[in-house]
Amino acid sequence: MVTVNVVVLAGTVAADPVDRTMPSGDEVTELRLSVPEAGKRLLPLPVALWHKTVGKRAVKGIGKGDDVLVYGQLARRFYRSGAGARSLTEVVATGIKKLDPEEEE
Repeated sequence: MVTVNVVVLAGTVAADPVDRTMPSGDEVTELRLSVPEAGKRLLPLPVALWHKTVGKRAVKGIGKGDDVLVYGQLARRFYRSGAGARSLTEVVATGIKKLDPEEEE
């Protein structure tokens, strides 16, 4: 059986990225990406950018309202909180690129 887990998304950064340092010392930037869904709705998707994979320089200069292209894989995390067991599906990025606004002629 062949499995493929590749995600390529173009969307707008919905909130300012948040930098975190994990207990292991690894650094990650988390952001929420708004992607157009069928119709006119926007689908908010969480994106995790691990600095050891993507590089800290790739995330620099990206902020709320920027149009970006993200590629990576879907991942599902399971964790426990005060309300019980929870899960989160997110995009674990292997790359990100800020898209230049289209120039009007």
